Amino acid sequence: MDFSLTEEQEAIRDNVAALCAKFDDEYWHDRDRTGEFPHDFHRAMADAGWLGITMPEEYGGANLGVTEAALMMHEVAKSSGGMSAASAIHINIFGPHPIVLFGTEEQKQRWLPPLVNGDVKTSFGVTEPNSGLNTSALQTKAVKKGKHYIANGQKMWTTTAQEAHKIMLLVRTTPIEECKKPTDGLSLFYTDLDHDYCDVRLIEKMGRKCVDSNEVFINDLPIPEEDLVGEEGKGFYYLLHSLNPERILIGAEATGIGMNALARATKYANDREVFGRPIGMNQSIQHPLAESWMELEAAMLMAMKGASLYDSGQDCGTYANGAKYMGGEAGFKACQQAVLTHGGVGYAKEFTVERLMREVMICRIAPISPQLILCYIAEKALGLPKSY
Repeated sequence: MDFSLTEEQEAIRDNVAALCAKFDDEYWHDRDRTGEFPHDFHRAMADAGWLGITMPEEYGGANLGVTEAALMMHEVAKSSGGMSAASAIHINIFGPHPIVLFGTEEQKQRWLPPLVNGDVKTSFGVTEPNSGLNTSALQTKAVKKGKHYIANGQKMWTTTAQEAHKIMLLVRTTPIEECKKPTDGLSLFYTDLDHDYCDVRLIEKMGRKCVDSNEVFINDLPIPEEDLVGEEGKGFYYLLHSLNPERILIGAEATGIGMNALARATKYANDREVFGRPIGMNQSIQHPLAESWMELEAAMLMAMKGASLYDSGQDCGTYANGAKYMGGEAGFKACQQAVLTHGGVGYAKEFTVERLMREVMICRIAPISPQLILCYIAEKALGLPKSY
């Protein structure tokens, strides 16, 4: 069993870290203050080819695996940008996966290159205010009329919808009462986010101000039939192919943010002197930071195992969910301890750790709650009765 990185993987890590280092604390402080989308960061990542890391080569991508994508996103989150930087490009890594697997050749040629080269930004329209994690209960509908579908409904927490040109949209095309299973009858579309038919309303939130979250009210949105991904009614099953990669990536990002905070706390503990000695000499400072280091390393190993299983075509569900859970919890604990290690100045924006603590909360909450992951692990890994 070899835990070392290949030369290619080391190059990915080092090159991504070097690019992200060009966007320093001051850059991200400004984005956190103004809420301006980090267009130049997004463009730099696109120009370097990173937005297509998992996309097929024939469409401009690098055709690498989730393992390499997780390493990349870990470095992005570990940089000054934290979750703001990761979220600015996150959807490019997992979002288009159903297109790669189930799209037609014409759709791939039409949709993938603009995403890879950064000319088009997309958003993900799945979550709804009244269905939450129960995706089969979503109420947004699309009715076929001629060569178009007409969609109506509401989406919630739609990231980058203020900036996006496109939306990956999951809607119900067959009434649930006419389906054998609740997960049947849902269809997946990749279509224009047309503001003439979509009212996009910004959600003011706790952190990650520069990467917007939104409510999207869809009113008679016409969707060309050629924007349907795969077969009608099978959208839920197509979406499943992107869920495990996303959870692995979230886990890797959360550990990156945690390591970012841990490095800042360690430096402060070495530099800050009280009663004539650095506070890092005190075991009450040392021990929580040492615990965080072990927890973050363990969480990243879980993410790497999940990614390895996925890339080799094996079942990775328990490890993908475990990586997301462990990463979110360990990342939050590290960020919280970093603020506490800094004491009063940890509450000041100048020292960045307060922003990292606000942003890492996303990794605990989304895209699935820690409680539901525990239910899933209890059922799938331990064989206990299903509880939800």
